[in-house]
Amino acid sequence: MRLAAPLAAAFIVLAGSAQGADASRGEQLYSRCAACHALAADRVGPRHCGLLGRRAGSVPGFFYTDEMKSSKLVWDEKTLDRFLAKPMAVVPGTSMTYDGVPTAQDRADLIAYLRKAGSAPECQRP
Repeated sequence: MRLAAPLAAAFIVLAGSAQGADASRGEQLYSRCAACHALAADRVGPRHCGLLGRRAGSVPGFFYTDEMKSSKLVWDEKTLDRFLAKPMAVVPGTSMTYDGVPTAQDRADLIAYLRKAGSAPECQRP
């Protein structure tokens, strides 16, 4: 029974970090992304409206590398977390040359913001 308490505590910490994501802080962190991305428009990188649930390399009219188009990734919290940590390791050949977001909390906050931003007025189709 001694093992149960540490395992339960570890589970609570892990669950708490996912639930403790701060979309407001993520919005501030998103300024790093804004050099190449915007919510509703393509820039150097593709738009982020509708990102979660979208297949990687699928924004109509945006030029992606063959590697990104053939990656078979679907952006959810898990795949986005992995990609944001080390983009070039997850999709070798990606044109996203940003080194990555090394801090798990920063990635969780960014993902929380992207989830919230998906319901922003600029992301809604008329």
